[in-house]
Amino acid sequence: MLGPIMSEVGQVLAEIADGDPEGVFLYVEFGPGWIGPSVFKAEGSAVRNFECNRELYRLLGDAWHTAPEGKRWSVLEYGIKDGKFSVAFRYPEEVDVESAFDASRRRAALLAHYGDKPVIYPPPPEGAVEFKPN
Repeated sequence: MLGPIMSEVGQVLAEIADGDPEGVFLYVEFGPGWIGPSVFKAEGSAVRNFECNRELYRLLGDAWHTAPEGKRWSVLEYGIKDGKFSVAFRYPEEVDVESAFDASRRRAALLAHYGDKPVIYPPPPEGAVEFKPN
């Protein structure tokens, strides 16, 4: 059942990546009541981060709920290379995502996937406020 959903994810990633999914990397963390996806693609000497759309969130939720309770993953890594997708899962006993998304885990996945290429993130939306801990 998961194969067709993952194929649809690839189609949505192609749309997100301006029509060309080759080299796209999707990193997702799943926690209780939340999904944290990030879409990346190498562009020359840098890696570009793309905004996710609602359809991607929906498909990822569908995929996660397809797995039986107790066998649902914490992290999904999805890559497209040579026109084929590959998916890797990490489970709660491997990665604890109970409290929140961890940017350091995403950085480690990006380093493993793209090496030390710099990542270009989109500008924050107008009116966004950055909170800094005291």
